[in-house]
Amino acid sequence: MPTIAAEMTATERVHWLALRLVPGLGARSAVKLIERYYSPEAVFRASRSELLGEGIKPGPAQSIVSGTTFDDAVEQIRLMEDGGVSIVCWQDDDYPPELRNIFDAPLLLFTLGDRSLMQRVQVAIVGTRRPTPYGLAATERLTADLVTQGGPVIISGMARGIDTSAHKTALASGGKTIAVFGCGVDVIYPAENRKLAEQIVREGLVVSEYPLRVPGQPHQFPARNRIISGMSSAVVVVEGAQYSGSAITARLAMEQGRDVFAVPGNITSKNSFGPNLLIKEGARLVQSAEDILGALPADTRRKASLEGGVSGAASTGSGEDAPNLKKILDEMMGPNAATGLSVCHALAPDQSTHIDELMEKVPNCSSSEVIAALFQLELAGLVKQLPGKNFVTVW
Repeated sequence: MPTIAAEMTATERVHWLALRLVPGLGARSAVKLIERYYSPEAVFRASRSELLGEGIKPGPAQSIVSGTTFDDAVEQIRLMEDGGVSIVCWQDDDYPPELRNIFDAPLLLFTLGDRSLMQRVQVAIVGTRRPTPYGLAATERLTADLVTQGGPVIISGMARGIDTSAHKTALASGGKTIAVFGCGVDVIYPAENRKLAEQIVREGLVVSEYPLRVPGQPHQFPARNRIISGMSSAVVVVEGAQYSGSAITARLAMEQGRDVFAVPGNITSKNSFGPNLLIKEGARLVQSAEDILGALPADTRRKASLEGGVSGAASTGSGEDAPNLKKILDEMMGPNAATGLSVCHALAPDQSTHIDELMEKVPNCSSSEVIAALFQLELAGLVKQLPGKNFVTVW
């Protein structure tokens, strides 16, 4: 397969964009044309009858022959230059290697940020937009441990809830993250994630198959999910309904031959229906980052560790470290370690506990001792405070 130069000429770029903007031309059809004609320039030199003979529908074929999308392509280039956006084409050496081989790989990707991250090992973490405290705790633990123990880039869809938590935790843990948009990379959705999007552009990468200024439409987000799974070596689902977007991502991942993992949940919770069903259907049950990393091929694990600069030190939040909680608290809290241990055991990761209830569960300590212990545990990342003075453990 021929590759184009790392720096496209102006002519090449406008032709790639013009082909992408042809109305009604799907990703699969566009790539098939490139496979047949080798370049967008050659596609636009083809006759209408030739295009129809390749299976292109009359509308898109006529649009290609008439060149009606070149003005729009020039406008996209202007917007890209103003916003610092670049494109990666299907033939490009920089195109994500895992993604290129899926059935309906995008013709090109619009990118903002460090596009070299697309060449690194990636693990997707996706889930519901309305997570429980348990779901958020599981996401934070798995994401942090993946980054610190394995080194992969965390990729997700920038949606509210689990996706947002995965992006934030990856960055907070010193890792890298890729956000795949279901709209143009210059359109922030949801709007409350603007600061997070700006941080990802500075420290990670934002990717979309949609041109600039394209708003999010309902049908675009399921289509976006094939890119998340297609770029990943593994997909992890944390909470979601049976027919949720995360379940769609998992099924796409299975079709693409990716390893799929699911965090088990309470059988009475609707948020657990999706992951629990996936486990019944063959997804791997995941309890720790080691479950995910251990399932990756040895060369993929090695590559991720080298790329992420992982030293091999385990996070204090991992499942292996939980039995050593007393030792950790002794070193961290000194004489207050006993109170800290009592507080940790009184809390749960899947159900929040109000501070008044917590006081009753730790009867041998004064309220000031419990509050002081909570403060230290929060600083250490072992306890998280939720709205309304409710607390959960995250170890």
